[in-house]
Amino acid sequence: MNEEQKQEYYKKYKKEKQKGVKFYPDIVYKDIIVSFGLFLLLIGLATFVGVDSAPKADPSDTTYIPRPEWYFLFLFQMLKYFPGQLEWVGTAIIPAIAVLALILLPFFDRNPKRFWRKRKLAISIMTVIVIGIVALTVVAVVTTPAQEESGTLAGTISEKIVAGEELYGLYCVECHGADGEGGEIIGVEGLEGVEVKSISSQDEMYTRSDETFFNIIGFGQGSLGMPPFSKAYAGELGPGEIEAIVAFMRYTWDDRIEIPAEAAQASAIPELAPDEVPSYEVHIVPIVKRYCISCHRPGKKNGEYFITTYDEVMQSGDYAPNVIPGDLTSNLIRMIHREEIEAGGPMPPTKALKPELIDIFERWVLGGAPNTVDDAAAASTGSAEPPSEETLPTGTPTPSP
Repeated sequence: MNEEQKQEYYKKYKKEKQKGVKFYPDIVYKDIIVSFGLFLLLIGLATFVGVDSAPKADPSDTTYIPRPEWYFLFLFQMLKYFPGQLEWVGTAIIPAIAVLALILLPFFDRNPKRFWRKRKLAISIMTVIVIGIVALTVVAVVTTPAQEESGTLAGTISEKIVAGEELYGLYCVECHGADGEGGEIIGVEGLEGVEVKSISSQDEMYTRSDETFFNIIGFGQGSLGMPPFSKAYAGELGPGEIEAIVAFMRYTWDDRIEIPAEAAQASAIPELAPDEVPSYEVHIVPIVKRYCISCHRPGKKNGEYFITTYDEVMQSGDYAPNVIPGDLTSNLIRMIHREEIEAGGPMPPTKALKPELIDIFERWVLGGAPNTVDDAAAASTGSAEPPSEETLPTGTPTPSP
């Protein structure tokens, strides 16, 4: 291109520049293209990256570390440099100055040139602001410790259901029953003899939302004798734990919803083969968690009979031993058969265990009350030696030959 052609091109350029660019359709079209690209980017992030499954904030947890969304992390980090009475400087003054600088930038830089290299002042100010935001964001990500879960739960719906079943067994069964059947409360101080309605019926499941169940568990129902369980009201549970209980109730008792196969399998009590000997860790623990531990834990009226470990099931309490391997007249077996004995009354107090569960307990005791799967497998094949004083919890009498 010679000098004459350059001058001709420059004249045409200046002429077109004087006309400007129409907002519609030119600028609008470009904005639509960029917006659509951002929309596709968000769809891709939601599909392939997903939402962070971090636990929810718990206002009752003093160990909770506040952390805003990523686009506010630079302000979050700035607060660390202006502690105490200087917070207002980092939260209001400095951000206001930065925003004001951007607003007034066209008045500071009145350069008519459009090429970025000709706009040194504007580019310099914007570069400093962007670098500051990026640097503060990176520092916030690197230096802020991870939040430890405390009273909160995160994960798949199946994990929440399984966790909710354990929590329900721990805090709710003694009044509402293992299956939410309700009935007369027995053995609970202050509520002895109170009749509790079923919470697993269609009347409850169909007419109460998850939010309603959450509020009832969290705040309690004082006029009905139900205490609050939320930490926000001096209870023991965080919001995630209450949500897990609600998830267990909804997916277990609402016949309009199908429980995920993974959760159903995890919460199911394993079936026994005809000649199989149950083990404590596989067969007894699920039954204990679902039907027994709500009453038999510290702080409850239970004759000091705790059942959170194998040794406790065998030996704790005022009337130990509770289980004598090979002996179906053991205290535990007699009580689950609804007998009234010195060690205690029928267990569970409000409703008898299903026959198949009683059968598991009996076969476990007759098999030598094995603790682990390996112990039970050895007993099933007949290769296990009779339990001796060395292998049993301290104080357990050996069965008669």
